[in-house]
Amino acid sequence: MMDAVLTPRMADLGHGLVVRRLLPSAARRAVGPFVFFDHAGPVVLAPETARQADVRPHPHIGLATVSYLLSGVVTHRDSLGVTQAIRPGDVNWMTAGRGISHSERFDDPAAFDGAGLELLQSWVALPEADEEMAPAFDHYPQASLPLLQRDGLWLRLIVGSAFGLSSPVRTRSPVFYAHARLEAGATFSVPDAYAERAAYVLSGEVECGGQRHAAGRMLVFHSGTEPALRAVKSETAGSEGATVMLLGGEPLGPRHLWWDFVSSRMERIEQAKAEWRSGAMALPPHDRDEFIPLPEPAPR
Repeated sequence: MMDAVLTPRMADLGHGLVVRRLLPSAARRAVGPFVFFDHAGPVVLAPETARQADVRPHPHIGLATVSYLLSGVVTHRDSLGVTQAIRPGDVNWMTAGRGISHSERFDDPAAFDGAGLELLQSWVALPEADEEMAPAFDHYPQASLPLLQRDGLWLRLIVGSAFGLSSPVRTRSPVFYAHARLEAGATFSVPDAYAERAAYVLSGEVECGGQRHAAGRMLVFHSGTEPALRAVKSETAGSEGATVMLLGGEPLGPRHLWWDFVSSRMERIEQAKAEWRSGAMALPPHDRDEFIPLPEPAPR
């Protein structure tokens, strides 16, 4: 039933912003077109230090970034001139194509309010035919995303088509991504409509195939199965239910990843390195006073 169980490695983005990184991993480089998956927070920073966690302008090629916020506020600015605040339940889908740069700033006073900032960010590789497409940015408020509620299950479909729902998010290949909450004891099955599928346990604990899996694990399933997930009461986490992110789709073939670049061709990544190093890639017009330099000699 399960092809792999991935455990996160911690990556420090600086100034208190630590993320759990599930993809890529040694055991699994991708799930469908998903080649990168990070879970940041929840983290609380004092208002006087919040801006120190800003992610300065940096570049991407050959992918779409998918930002989904669970709490807090993040301000996105990119080289297309877009400025967009993302709030809980919203989706920012940024298509890098032949090249884009963007920043993620915590300049909203509510950025770390309440439970603090909690963000899921993933990268979806583009099909080879679309790797050099024009960059684009799309924002989808939470009210536009379809919901399913039944028998102890609450599910929001973020991307794609699954569970009898269809998301308005425009994609370039078969892919799905969902946010699900299960009451303790509730069970649901992950459909086999896609070749590759996974479940990331965001909080609580689930049982699958007779084994229990705590928060922070990503379960990657074998093709052709319909694994059942059941939320179990977790004494250690003090949880009565579970929250799970479901993702997958059709694989697109091998991809090279270096720093913030993704491509089917390593020579294209070398070109992107040269473009960022030389300043040939544009900075966001409303955030151009600083940027993250090309890592030398190795990426993060």
